[in-house]
Amino acid sequence: MNYVVAFDVSMGKSFMVIYDSFESCVFEDWIHHSTPSFQELGRKLQQYSEKNEDNIEIVFEATGVYSRSLERYLTSEGYNYSKLNPLEASFQSKSLRNNKNDKIDAHNMAIAQLKNKNKIYRQSPNKYNELKQLSRYYLEIDEELAIVRGRLHSCIQLTFPELELMFTSKSTLFLNLVRLYPHPNLVLKDSKTVIKNNILKNTNKTISKERAHEKAMELTSAAKDSYPSVDEFHPVNIQLKNYALRYQELIAQKKAITKHMDIIAKSLPEYKILLSIPCIGINSAVRIIAELGDISRFNNSKQINAFVGIDIKRYQSGKFQLRDKINKRGNKFLRKILYLVIINMIRTKTSENNHLKEYYYKLKSDPMNKCHKVAVIATMNKFLRTIFYLIQNDIIYNYEEALNA
Repeated sequence: MNYVVAFDVSMGKSFMVIYDSFESCVFEDWIHHSTPSFQELGRKLQQYSEKNEDNIEIVFEATGVYSRSLERYLTSEGYNYSKLNPLEASFQSKSLRNNKNDKIDAHNMAIAQLKNKNKIYRQSPNKYNELKQLSRYYLEIDEELAIVRGRLHSCIQLTFPELELMFTSKSTLFLNLVRLYPHPNLVLKDSKTVIKNNILKNTNKTISKERAHEKAMELTSAAKDSYPSVDEFHPVNIQLKNYALRYQELIAQKKAITKHMDIIAKSLPEYKILLSIPCIGINSAVRIIAELGDISRFNNSKQINAFVGIDIKRYQSGKFQLRDKINKRGNKFLRKILYLVIINMIRTKTSENNHLKEYYYKLKSDPMNKCHKVAVIATMNKFLRTIFYLIQNDIIYNYEEALNA
């Protein structure tokens, strides 16, 4: 007899039900995500598998970090399972009566599995999971950078706003000078020679002594003209220096994460293929791999489009029809990365042939005359088709071959 084991996963525990092929519940109980409970779970699964694991179908809903321990246990013990995304689980378990709790969800999921026979989840190599974790950490740091940048801007407007006009606000020199001279009075206490030497020491670029002297003169002149909102002893100066330091730390962390991702990704077959595409650098390549995962699990590029969320959403009823839009039910992080990659391709001036850039401008010109956003989304679609074709056939990018994708 075949059995379905369904779990409704929550924080630290799951409600488990076992159904037989006649849609009768033969077991239900809570299990905790702990070693003793998982050992007991193993004994229970062994009892119903009757030494044949193929007659057990395991299904649960992916609930972010909460389902990871259950997933790890099932993988390590060699059990196949179906992992449903929340939307899919909701559709399958929907009933006329809108009651919801952990116990009902587990029962509904088991019955839905008996009827729908969801595909067995294909576990990707661990490197893809590591890359995805690092990619999400990278995004967290990016978000914090935006917050720190806004706070730094607010503080410097009170103390020494001219600094932002004189230097690139993300440069190493700017951030170091903010820490040295958060207030114009501190600039006026140093001689032009000291300021020049500080500029030479605090930049990561090679500049001449003459150029450093010019910048020192500009800085001194700006300090004399500046009228700050606070004096040099105000606490906001301490805030400003701390924000500049924090900004530098976050930039260093981003670089370290990218380097770590690059080391992991180098051993994956798609890495060199992605890097061979014009305007794709290391950062873009490793983050695309991290968010896309093992591309071999997709059967065609349309499935990738759905995963990203750029498949077309249509609504028509009788004579009424809405304008086509992209679905956006997909990986929003990958969608943003791909959008920025295409924008970078369009803006980069290079003599290198790039069929994606040509495709964008073809859509923009007569007779199609597509708007910018539509053309970019269509180019993203073509980019996904291209990488699927190249990776599937293990081909390094070349212009003529890519036209066949």
